[in-house]
Amino acid sequence: MIILAATPIGNLKDASLRLIEVLGSAAVVAAEDTRVTQRLLAGLGIENRPRLIALHDHNERDRAADLVDLARDQDVVLLSDAGMPTVSDPGFHLVEAAAAAGVTVTALPGPSAVITALAVSGLPTDRFTFEGFLPRKPGERMSALRALAAERRTMVFFESPNRLAVSLGDMAVAWGAERRVVVCRELTKMFEEVKRGTAAELAAWASEGVRGEIAVVVEGAAERVVDIDAGVAQVLALVADGTRLKDAAGEVAEATGLGKRDLYQAALDARPAKRAQ
Repeated sequence: MIILAATPIGNLKDASLRLIEVLGSAAVVAAEDTRVTQRLLAGLGIENRPRLIALHDHNERDRAADLVDLARDQDVVLLSDAGMPTVSDPGFHLVEAAAAAGVTVTALPGPSAVITALAVSGLPTDRFTFEGFLPRKPGERMSALRALAAERRTMVFFESPNRLAVSLGDMAVAWGAERRVVVCRELTKMFEEVKRGTAAELAAWASEGVRGEIAVVVEGAAERVVDIDAGVAQVLALVADGTRLKDAAGEVAEATGLGKRDLYQAALDARPAKRAQ
């Protein structure tokens, strides 16, 4: 059996009794960083010293099959450095391989930065999406944000403190300066901070320098009531400025929620004397 065990995201007192019990008797632990796991065992006062196997982004695909075979005969506990394994952490490929091989996978629920940030944000929690880390390259990051322009669910991101100000600034450009954002820093730790404001306000705040582990919660897009005629007018305006018809239809579709194919065809019909670009 493979046991996915959630670990504290900052405060050791958040360790569950089940986590302590399982680690107290575990024979094999696959860990994102074995040094972090050793500190966790010591911090929780666990005297058991299981066999530690490093399982991280760089070796997970290679080691998954061996760990699955090992789990046929004994329990293998999987730990990430903080929170639940597989959520922006190693473990997905191992679970995928275990499921394909018919090996049981279970979980010890516990701390999650995603759910904790969402809960304290004050933004709608009935529907949300977790987007992980945004791309590092500026062009790819802006493309990813524009693809989410019509997303109406609350969005949760992870971000590096070094890129936070830039990412928030790009959100302000892609989604509007007034989009509500909540930055959650050092959750459950001594210097926990929850900063609320608009994308523009928090971009300016973050430009002064931010430290620690960060989760960003962003309100979803407001419902836009745009009829197809208005959308076609926007497409044709972009085409008039030199944008290819296909690209213009895609851009307006992202911004309005209208169907890209519908916009393309309607715009094509509206300019019968010209060939589609």
